[in-house]
Amino acid sequence: MFQPFVLSLFLYFPEDKSEYGPAAITFTIFVIGALLTMRLIIKVSKREAKKAKELEEKLLSQNNSQGNSEH
Repeated sequence: MFQPFVLSLFLYFPEDKSEYGPAAITFTIFVIGALLTMRLIIKVSKREAKKAKELEEKLLSQNNSQGNSEH
């Protein structure tokens, strides 16, 4: 008795199937936007990781050269 009422609050199945068109278009736009955003974030993350690795190598080489000159 209670379950159909709760489901009716969240689910809506229109009788007129033409209402599915705009929802499908909106869904498609948002999925494409989400995928593009994810790819952008991954690209930027890889670029930042590369910069961090280069900086780490630079600092290690400076540290090694300073350590060798002190001895």
